[in-house]
Amino acid sequence: LTLPSGEEVGIVDVPGHIDFIKNMLAGAGSIDAALLVVAADEGVMPQTREHLAILDLLGVTRGLVALTKADLVDEEWLALAEEDVRALLQGTALADAPIIPVSAVTGMGISTLLDALDTLLHVIQPRPDRGRPRLPIDRVFTVAGFGTVVTGTLLDGTLRVGEDVVILPGELRARVRGLQTHKRQREVALPGSRVAVNLSGVEKQSIRRGDVLTRPGQYHPTVLVDVRLEALTDNTRPLRHNDVLDFFVGAAEVQARLRLLGQDELPPGEVGWAQLALARPVVVARGDRFILRWPSPSRTVGGGVVLNPAPGRKYRRFRPEVLEGMRLMYRGDPAEILHYLVAQRGPRPLDEIVRVSGLGAEEAGTALASLLASGTLVLPEEEGVPDPHTEAWVFTREQWQAVLDRLRATLEAYHQDYPLRWAMPREEVKSRLQGKRPWPPRLFNAVVAAARHAGWLREEPGGLRLTSHAPRVSAEQQAAMARLERAFRERPYTPPTYAEAVALAGEEVVAALVEQGRLVRVSEQVLFLRETYDEMVARIRAYLEEHGSLTVAQARDLFGSSRKYVLPLLEHLDAQHITRRVGDKRVLTRKARRETLSE
Repeated sequence: LTLPSGEEVGIVDVPGHIDFIKNMLAGAGSIDAALLVVAADEGVMPQTREHLAILDLLGVTRGLVALTKADLVDEEWLALAEEDVRALLQGTALADAPIIPVSAVTGMGISTLLDALDTLLHVIQPRPDRGRPRLPIDRVFTVAGFGTVVTGTLLDGTLRVGEDVVILPGELRARVRGLQTHKRQREVALPGSRVAVNLSGVEKQSIRRGDVLTRPGQYHPTVLVDVRLEALTDNTRPLRHNDVLDFFVGAAEVQARLRLLGQDELPPGEVGWAQLALARPVVVARGDRFILRWPSPSRTVGGGVVLNPAPGRKYRRFRPEVLEGMRLMYRGDPAEILHYLVAQRGPRPLDEIVRVSGLGAEEAGTALASLLASGTLVLPEEEGVPDPHTEAWVFTREQWQAVLDRLRATLEAYHQDYPLRWAMPREEVKSRLQGKRPWPPRLFNAVVAAARHAGWLREEPGGLRLTSHAPRVSAEQQAAMARLERAFRERPYTPPTYAEAVALAGEEVVAALVEQGRLVRVSEQVLFLRETYDEMVARIRAYLEEHGSLTVAQARDLFGSSRKYVLPLLEHLDAQHITRRVGDKRVLTRKARRETLSE
């Protein structure tokens, strides 16, 4: 509809009959204002009351009333109908809405209605662009020659022709082939607009109403949702913990089990904190409005606002910290929300936290700057205030200190268990620290750098150690080391295997000698003294420089050894890029030749 001011608006005509409330909900989830239609000759109907309750629950605070068919009643009846509507609106968000008598037949009041719509919509703020577009799909069909088309109201970001998209929760990949708004072709669709999206790469039958179209990686389906729940005043009984209800959000409808967190029952007209366990995944964002209805007989009983779209776990009920977290998420202070989500979910990539928060980039960036400046949050991988969409991990101050404490405790325990070893292998330290979710290398490097900067950690070629640690060798272990080295010198080219060495001196002594570089382990079972290993490598290189190639048998004869030892050594040299296997022979690699020339 083009208004008198020239502004173009989209109208979603929802069914009024009580049997079609579910269809009405699919279209009413993302509207800016309501035009409530009441026929003057019929008056207020039961479904009108339910529609008003739904508008309240959806947070639609602006609207008009069109009192239609005004030409079918006299002035006295029209005044009574208007009074009846005004009484109905009392106590709702539309209590002060203008009531405008109109007639589609005579044209009475139509221009007044259009002017009133213009005035109403002029003060409504444009839908925010948070850079995370999502389109709850309310229709899907095919157009001959074009293929699959989906429609909905675009939220939270823009869509462009040619970009890759995903349809959730099914993770269907597609590409935007074309966009239409109000039947006009668009290159870019803006937040708040009704959009038809022509998709390539996906079939109509794979999509259903309630799915969400978005960019890859920006939203994730969930089966748990934290909410602030309001029960309708005219409910015939309280909502109870574990009630099974129908959950409507966006264009989706899914069965949900109600988990009341601070009480066993929610009486009519009261508000509570709850978690909804959904029968199948949906895509929601913080701040989304939802409706709850009895499955049978079908009736609206409540609704509210999504606080946390991905809590990750079921909460224990009646926990003060859980209820306080709900209140904090509802209050909506950006800094408090970011801090709470990091504290609740544990260390995570910052872009994941911002996505769950529902905050726009600007307000998230401002809040983040404040939290980093005060030390409340820590971004160890970044310097300064990063883009809120960075994948760098964010910690609360307490979580970050706990990581450093755990690193210190891990090294202390390792040094206690292995007093002969200089350092704990770096990858082993990382696996102990990171838990179930792998850390990116940059994050682990940042942890190590922080501990090194604090002065209590040293990096060694073999791994990490506490600055205060030095190997402690007992007299018995010193004797075992000497005994083992003697055995290796007696048979330098056919030395004891790893198992034999452990039997001779103990696993801890063997591991310490390997870590210190006095023994070189070339395979699981084969070790050489460092001096023997260096000599063998030098002789093999010299042989190859003179003869060009070397077989396993020639290597065996070169050292008077056996295949059991020389084959693992040659495979080790292959892995070190000193030699390269060509058929049954080894040759020097280009890298090894260059090193020889430089020497």
